[in-house]
Amino acid sequence: MEEDRYHIHLDVFEGPMDLLVHLIRKNEVDVYDIPIAVIADQYLRYVEMMQAMNVDLAGDFLVMAATLMQIKSRLLLPRHFEDEDEEDPRMEIVRPLAEYLQLKEAAESMGTRHLLGDSVFARNPEPMAFDDREDEVIMVGLFELIEAFAKILDNVNKEELVTVTAETVSVKDKINQIVDILEEKQTITFSELFEKGCTKMDVIVTFLALLEMTKLSIITIAQHLHSGIIRIFYA
Repeated sequence: MEEDRYHIHLDVFEGPMDLLVHLIRKNEVDVYDIPIAVIADQYLRYVEMMQAMNVDLAGDFLVMAATLMQIKSRLLLPRHFEDEDEEDPRMEIVRPLAEYLQLKEAAESMGTRHLLGDSVFARNPEPMAFDDREDEVIMVGLFELIEAFAKILDNVNKEELVTVTAETVSVKDKINQIVDILEEKQTITFSELFEKGCTKMDVIVTFLALLEMTKLSIITIAQHLHSGIIRIFYA
């Protein structure tokens, strides 16, 4: 029954603009020449992936999806000769996106600066050890994590109904399990978190646990550029 379905009420740590930035960088396109049809379809795919994990999306994500589809529809309509001076419909999203990118890049630039002050101390993190140290690694963000979990979900029985009780699901317990593994092994690959025959419930709880641990700066998630292997480390 629908009322028995488990829905996650999740504070998304990144917003709809962050998803657009992720897609633009992923597709290596110019912000002023966005292929709306491609970006809109990929954006909807991400929304579907989050909904597949029973995540209740913030309204801003759905508003952005509707805006992208409206712009896509307007671009498909024939333009009359007398309307040649009409503004490109894409500018509706390009302007705020360009401003957001400027602010985001400025924030990222400031974040790379060294902190000055005698009272600033930090624990030296363990090096991120992959099998091949010659290849670069990238930090995994929310949307890359969603992609990885979507691939796991594709292997889960789609007919499975997820019912959750206090006894069967605990994000806190999953966090403790991951911490215990990291205490013992120092690092773990993403795929090692999922045993054969894992359920959709297992995937969802692991997803929530990793998000919470990332938000609390307990872990860092990185991906090996050459092999695509994702590893979890203590932050």
